[in-house]
Amino acid sequence: MSSRLSASCLSLFLSVNTWASSPIPEQEHEFLQNNCLDCHDGPEGEGGFDLNRLQNNLDDAAALAKWSRIIDRISDGEMPPVDSEQPDSSEKSEFIQNTTSWITEFQKKKFAKLGRVRSRRLTNLQLERTLHDLLAIDLPLATRLTDELRPTGFNNIADAQAMSHFHLQSHLAVVDAALEAAVAKVTDQEISVPLELDAARLSRENPKRRCREPELLDGKAVVWSSGITYHGRLPSTTAQESGWYRFSIMASSLNEPEEHGVWCSIRSGRCTSGAPLLAWIGGFEATSVARQRVFEAWIPKGHMLEIRPADATIKRARFRGGQVGTGEGAPQNVPGLAMHSIVMQRIHPGGTAEATQQHLFGNLGIDVRRGEISLNEETGLRDMELQVRQFATRAFRRPVTDTQIQPFIEMVRTGMADGEKPFDILMACYRGILCSPRFLYFVEPVGKLDDFAIANRLSYMLSNSMPDPVLMQLAGENKLRDKTTLVQQTERILKEQGEIEFIRHFADQWLDLVDIAFTDPDRKTHRDFDLLVQNAMLDETRHFLSDLLVRNESIACLIESNHTFANSRLARYYGIRDVRGEQIQRIELENNSQRGGILAHGAILKVTANGTNTSPVLRGVWVSERILGKHVPPPPENVPAVEPDIRGATTIREQLEKHVSNVACAACHVHIDPPGYALENFDAAGRWRSVYSSRQKKSQIEIDSGFTLSDGRKFKDFQDFRQLIASEPEPLAKNFCEKIIVYGTGAPIHFADRQEINKIIQQTADSEYGLRSLLHAAITSDLFLTK
Repeated sequence: MSSRLSASCLSLFLSVNTWASSPIPEQEHEFLQNNCLDCHDGPEGEGGFDLNRLQNNLDDAAALAKWSRIIDRISDGEMPPVDSEQPDSSEKSEFIQNTTSWITEFQKKKFAKLGRVRSRRLTNLQLERTLHDLLAIDLPLATRLTDELRPTGFNNIADAQAMSHFHLQSHLAVVDAALEAAVAKVTDQEISVPLELDAARLSRENPKRRCREPELLDGKAVVWSSGITYHGRLPSTTAQESGWYRFSIMASSLNEPEEHGVWCSIRSGRCTSGAPLLAWIGGFEATSVARQRVFEAWIPKGHMLEIRPADATIKRARFRGGQVGTGEGAPQNVPGLAMHSIVMQRIHPGGTAEATQQHLFGNLGIDVRRGEISLNEETGLRDMELQVRQFATRAFRRPVTDTQIQPFIEMVRTGMADGEKPFDILMACYRGILCSPRFLYFVEPVGKLDDFAIANRLSYMLSNSMPDPVLMQLAGENKLRDKTTLVQQTERILKEQGEIEFIRHFADQWLDLVDIAFTDPDRKTHRDFDLLVQNAMLDETRHFLSDLLVRNESIACLIESNHTFANSRLARYYGIRDVRGEQIQRIELENNSQRGGILAHGAILKVTANGTNTSPVLRGVWVSERILGKHVPPPPENVPAVEPDIRGATTIREQLEKHVSNVACAACHVHIDPPGYALENFDAAGRWRSVYSSRQKKSQIEIDSGFTLSDGRKFKDFQDFRQLIASEPEPLAKNFCEKIIVYGTGAPIHFADRQEINKIIQQTADSEYGLRSLLHAAITSDLFLTK
């Protein structure tokens, strides 16, 4: 293709106009033609980018992404390449400014008509918690709903929330289950009697039978350390009804190791080969001194507890045939758990039966006979209409208009006229209300949000549930658009529920912690890893972030910190000495420790590996997008993936160096490779290593984690890398702010949002970009307060 023909094609494509966007100014067209066409001419253009096919239809996501990338690469000095003739600086600045304005103006016009956030519905968790608060119930519901997509890591993105007949079916089923649970709670108000289980009742019924239940030894129910599945199952704890239960467990250790106690796990399930899955409840470190510990968990009907030593580092007993006989464990001198007693009691964390009755019936009088509810005979039409309106107001999370409530009022009037039972009429109305789009979706007017929309955004962002009475009252008084009041309410909610509750759900999606159990580390190469470690890793990251938020620490501490959080099991796994206790606690690190900062957290390192080996590419992409805020486009289709050579013949670094010699790959790998190489000293299960493991120990290769950042700064190891990244906190603050906005609004960051993001960052500079300051600034920003 000749240069003249290429220029003509470029002109044609760039002049195509649609209703959505105006043509790119001629001056910017000439800039691209003069400075970019030589390298990006035709299908074989460098990086797979053909400038001739670049369109100016900004309503097309692919075209908009290309324009954004062009602006970013020119702004960062990556294009034109340093070895090419450079454009005049003023010409370059003018191009960046004009194209930025062109895209920003287009998107803002579009937002003014449609809003930057499309119609957004409650997530599965938000729906569950809203039904909990609306009905004062505690039935798990989220897992019954259709699985959610997580584009950009978050599951609340409006554009990704499909609504099919499968979604409608699951929603209707959940609504019915919630109403049935609420009614059952009102009709069954028996006082729960604690079930006291001594060691004899916890142990196997027939001492002569080889099985997997504890054996009775010296008046204790004993479970030995072993690899047998379900060893330590407790049939006497089988739930007769699904519900929340509190377990008070009195236990001590046997044959305790010299340096630590016997770490044990508590899980629940059917504990049979036909139903192998077990749900995690908690862990504890048993010692020679008996101690009581309390755990609360949802136990489905027919499920029981399994309590056993679970530390992968302690000696295990061997038993033939997958069963344990009485007296077979003690002679093997392995650590064990001695259970003295367990008290099991049904609880209702969602509220009392009286609270549920109030939410369902308000001031209506009811009679409960033989498990059925009937409304008092004096209940009139006006009483029914008033109760339906009150319920709809709470469910819709804003005052309802006469037009909105009219269909449900008609249901009441028709049902009463036909002689239907008032209770049945009420339940039918509730069912309809809970299937209304006004319940399932956020009601947000285009433009500035009204006070009730603000109350909903704030509440669902911080607590994943409906606004409480305080927020609803302030919304009714039109006070939530006052930024001081908004910050005060943010502080109130965080303090009442605890910062860690907000952090848990935000960070689990932002940092992919929800995927930590997606892979299991290879037992042959990661012998010390176990579920106790994995769950402590999650606690480490959540407590660390919560602590930074509470103290309003600089975002730089996210990367470089002199402390972490751990219990004695995780500290031992990391090689941190002198940590005692089973509780997660703040640990001050030595100056030369590799564990400071989130990039050294086991949870982060595990979710960025596949359980067997590590990849600088995968980790590099993850760090770039989740921490540094740099989007990495997918690789060109004609470039093969790089897989580590598990035989140890070559290092992943040597393979990547050959890979990035391809010009199409180098542009992205200049950002991907530095963090990827920096983390190579951490294996797939989060432990520090200095060499690559190999089946042939003589061929072990020392790890080189040094490299060069995209801006030319060199680092020799992980500690160097960490210091360089932390020394420039503004990109970290920008990324954190963007993730908060995405999580809080349900929309990805658009090109036109960049100016407002920069404004938020500037507001927090005096606090050194403190995490709490960033949260406050994001919540009071126009991005958060506008649809």
